[in-house]
Amino acid sequence: MFYFRSLMYHHRHLDTIGSDHRISTSNDYNEAVNEYKKSFPSKADVMKNTPDPAVREMLGHMEKLGCETCFDRFDSQKPHCNFGMAGVCCRNCNIGPCRITKKSPRGVCGADADLIVARNLLRWVAAGVAAHGARGREIMLALKKAGEGVLDMPISGAGKLKKAAIQLGVSTRGKSVEKLAAKVADILLEDLARTVPDKHKTLSAFATGERIQKWKELDILPISAYHEVFEALHRTTTGTDGDWKNIMKQFLRCGLAFAWSSVLGSSIAMDSLFGLPVRSTVKANLGALKEGYVNIAVHGHSPLLVSEIVKQGRREKYIQLAREKGALGIQFYGICCSGLSAMYRYGGVIPLSNAIGAELVLGTGALDLWVADVQDVFPSIMDVAKCFKTTVVTTSDSGRLPGAEHYGYDHHHANLNETVKLAQTIIERAIESFAERRDVPVFIPQYEVDAEIGFSVEYAVSRFGSIAVIADALKSGKIRGVVNLVGCNNPRVMYEKAIADVTQKLIENNILVLTNGCASFPLLKLGYCNTQALEKTGDALREFLAPDLPPVWHMGECLDNARASAFFRALADALGQDIKDLPFAFASPEWSNEKGVAAALGFRLLGINSYHSVYPPVQGSENVMKYLFEDTKETLGSVMVVEVDPAKLADRIISDINQKRNALSWN
Repeated sequence: MFYFRSLMYHHRHLDTIGSDHRISTSNDYNEAVNEYKKSFPSKADVMKNTPDPAVREMLGHMEKLGCETCFDRFDSQKPHCNFGMAGVCCRNCNIGPCRITKKSPRGVCGADADLIVARNLLRWVAAGVAAHGARGREIMLALKKAGEGVLDMPISGAGKLKKAAIQLGVSTRGKSVEKLAAKVADILLEDLARTVPDKHKTLSAFATGERIQKWKELDILPISAYHEVFEALHRTTTGTDGDWKNIMKQFLRCGLAFAWSSVLGSSIAMDSLFGLPVRSTVKANLGALKEGYVNIAVHGHSPLLVSEIVKQGRREKYIQLAREKGALGIQFYGICCSGLSAMYRYGGVIPLSNAIGAELVLGTGALDLWVADVQDVFPSIMDVAKCFKTTVVTTSDSGRLPGAEHYGYDHHHANLNETVKLAQTIIERAIESFAERRDVPVFIPQYEVDAEIGFSVEYAVSRFGSIAVIADALKSGKIRGVVNLVGCNNPRVMYEKAIADVTQKLIENNILVLTNGCASFPLLKLGYCNTQALEKTGDALREFLAPDLPPVWHMGECLDNARASAFFRALADALGQDIKDLPFAFASPEWSNEKGVAAALGFRLLGINSYHSVYPPVQGSENVMKYLFEDTKETLGSVMVVEVDPAKLADRIISDINQKRNALSWN
């Protein structure tokens, strides 16, 4: 029989995950998936109900122009494949593809639903480890090369670097910042790519003793990110690991490698090289686009070259060159995480959209140059860019786009020393593109808002004088709980509405929300990162935050989940409690990719529940569903919770936070 949990709850009004509703055949889970698919919105639904009026206007504008968007393509994919959505389709070898049905309960090799679902899930999380790890490696290499004098870039986060070095066991006495940078980078790179089994230094230095002991008992301590990805692909290749439970153990190892190398290791390197976030105010949404400027969008996840592009674009030499071509100046805009990273470090980079909305930004006709590096850059942007004569530049050998111009790092990163030259070439190309596009009509929806950004543990300590002030507010109930609400966006749910609806209900109930990455864009655009949102906030939380702090703290790009976990750790230490026992939660209502699976798993490994409005492809396996939704409560202290209805998802988060408070005897 197959456990089904809350997949049908949205339609049948069942209240709790873990009910005894079960399905017993493949026809039953096909029926269940069909019911789930009925909740998927159409483009027409999005145009009517998405909360951002600028998105609605752009969808209507693009439709009039005949420009296709991801929402059109999502509609054309319907009906989605039941076997793929249930996770019971296997393409790991060329005997198949095999799919599990009542008639064929095993693949040709003998793999059953449990094994196929587990293997598919493991490959997803391994891809997530590789994704954040690959772009993290670039920053770790850059930190090393900056320390060695090969890369002409200042090490702006000396304080963060020294603190990390001490935690990693590196003596700082008599060492220059440059020598420390090279040493710390070597440790981070070793944890990323270790082949000879040894202690994972970053995990050992930064994780709590309680968690390390738990992971040791479960035998899931990772060797390195590279090793665990290597092993994940090995185990899931033809005729290797046939035990779904063993596959899920490797799933957990990959989750730890993701959290402590791909995320935290990369975050240490970034903050050391570029410095910590700066608390500031920015304009957000499409109304902040400026006509008459050389408009450059930065899109992706690799901030190294982007940082230099922004620096060069602010030089008087290039501003004057732009004016000679008839422009008023040079302006930068952020799409996805490269934009967020530049926004909170350098200021003046205007956040416009997550990856799903990138085509809509291009559809304004206001962008002269689009800098695309890696991840969440959909190939469809080339079609829209062509319509509006926007020049697209790629900057990584890992991410090429047919028709784009390429000025970037090579496969070996052997040309890191050419960073300044590459950035200058890209700025010059943007100015040329401005001159070439004067006849392109511009359509800019007039919606913009101020947003507060640049939050971190370090900022919180400086603002309140001590983390203990926030810890006391949590214990007293002024802050009911803390939720890290992040993730991608997904057309399976109403675009950006699930994020906004969950956030609204949380802050009404005095729950402080942290955010980063793609999920943060609607919160920026809809005013939740503005102090005016205190009007929508519960009395106790409003009193604590007023007058100058919003109820949603923007912590940066998706890699900055490390800031949220550090915030949780700091509060736990101040309260003398284990993280798993505190009223914390991780939510990614609209998650959509492999990194999303890994991010949620990383927080569950800390003992924090993860909450979602989109199902992973596991409905075809009773055992894997039970493992994710129930069994890890005993081993990790946390579970995955899925509720299609965002309002009910928020209710579940609030209920679970209240249960945590009750267990602590906190009012």
